Amino acid sequence: QVQLAESGGGLVQAGGSLRLSCAASGRTFSSYDAGWFRQTPGKEREFVAAISWSGGTYYADSVKGRFTISRDNAKNTVYLQMNSLKFEDTAVYYCAATFRGRGGGRYEAMVDYWGQGTQVTVSA
Repeated sequence: QVQLAESGGGLVQAGGSLRLSCAASGRTFSSYDAGWFRQTPGKEREFVAAISWSGGTYYADSVKGRFTISRDNAKNTVYLQMNSLKFEDTAVYYCAATFRGRGGGRYEAMVDYWGQGTQVTVSA
């Protein structure tokens, strides 16, 4: 079992920045790919960014150049640095863990564990 706990969400003005953290506990997190997904009311959850167990990174086109995903395996923590935030980035952001070797953490259908989510609200 892997337990995931997100933090760092909140209210920010458009153009501002936030850093989300996802703290993992349980089994060896370094063997898992990690990802961030987001969801707004009435819409399906969508992929935002992922980092594989070996450090490869992937981004949705909508956040490329603005968001940066990273991980610190010594702290069992994954980060999502979000810069130049836009109103349309408003969503609940979920951390996810996928055992390595199944797409780098990009695919919702492959996710083994989810966090509870953290709200990010960007005011226009």
